[in-house]
Amino acid sequence: MPLAHGVGARHDLPLPPFYAYAGAFAALFVSFLSLGLLWSASRFRGDLAGRPLPGAVQRLADAPATRTALRSLGAAAGLALVLYLLLGPDDPDRNPAPGAVYVLFWVGLVPASVLLGPVWRLLNPLRTLSALLPARSAPRPLPSRLGIRPAAAGLLLFTWLELVAPDNVTAPVLLAALAVHTAVGLLGAARYGPAWFDHADPFEAYSSLLARLSPLGRRADGRLVVRSPFDSLDATPPTPGLVATVSVLLGSTAYDGFSDSPRWITTLQTSSLGRTATATLGLLAAVLLVAALYTLCTGVLRLFDRALDAPLTSFAHSLLPIALGYLVAHYFSLFVIESPRTVMMALGTDNAPAPALPLGPGGLATLQVVAIVTGHVLGVVAAHDRSVRLFPPERSVACGLPLFALMIAYTLGGIGLLIA
Repeated sequence: MPLAHGVGARHDLPLPPFYAYAGAFAALFVSFLSLGLLWSASRFRGDLAGRPLPGAVQRLADAPATRTALRSLGAAAGLALVLYLLLGPDDPDRNPAPGAVYVLFWVGLVPASVLLGPVWRLLNPLRTLSALLPARSAPRPLPSRLGIRPAAAGLLLFTWLELVAPDNVTAPVLLAALAVHTAVGLLGAARYGPAWFDHADPFEAYSSLLARLSPLGRRADGRLVVRSPFDSLDATPPTPGLVATVSVLLGSTAYDGFSDSPRWITTLQTSSLGRTATATLGLLAAVLLVAALYTLCTGVLRLFDRALDAPLTSFAHSLLPIALGYLVAHYFSLFVIESPRTVMMALGTDNAPAPALPLGPGGLATLQVVAIVTGHVLGVVAAHDRSVRLFPPERSVACGLPLFALMIAYTLGGIGLLIA
């Protein structure tokens, strides 16, 4: 059976809709009002901020032996996944490979990146493999306008595999997806060098963006530091494709929650286009809706200040806390239940039982709503700090209104998916 996802139905989330909506609106309104009254100058310093870690820690983190060990760990995990897919039973209840891909890897990268930084860049087995292959010619430079758009496209394809593709937990489908991902990564690296992974590897982009909320980071001088996640967030490069990537994260998570609703299930079962085509259109519509709302918001900002440079990417970093809140709300129960079960299967336990969820329905509902609201409040703070930096003081609050309206829309939509 396909892996169950994290958001339950209404009977699993016994939270009165009025209180959920009212509490979320009140939290955002109070945050916006307080920031407007008390926060008149930018306080975040981006990649200039941070307290350096002890020299011994810095040397250990940068040591070639440490990098080699992490590369070896990633390569061993990748090899184990391939062997389980090739030699293990084609049954997700007995083979840990589907859980390793969709839970330990996809969902597990969230806490790993937030706590430790962009870990997938160090573990990525394709980087290791490409470094071992002979180089045929000098790598070509990547076009600057490309940004991380290829990574956004790769993330969209992976979320399609996770949420839409038929038989997506079977060995043939996972092997085919892994082969395509490997071929694209190695061919791109052969042509453009390691920079290809920085711009085109979807999981490196995923991990690196979530790591913008980590207390660990590197300053502009390369020192490993502890700093406020807001400073790390403020240092997010305004690269082309940033909005597309975050829109995929938000839109795909929203679609995953909506796909469990009885109305959408009925639509899939009765659509003349077929289940897969209809689900694909639904996923694309969710991603495009998120992107369209943000684009509309930045278009209104441009009306406030015609001289605003790159409005699309100027505030895109403020969507990252929202994406994290959605991911926590949506995947918490999936990770807590399925990750131990996957590990037990990998250790040889046949038909490993799923552990009990540590939270009851009420606790889970509270956690999900708090995660979504907290993500949006953090987004409001990040957007306001950028607003007072870019706009004159007398206009910064007014210019923040479109972003505030966007946060309200995203919040109400996210809570609606939990209780619908």
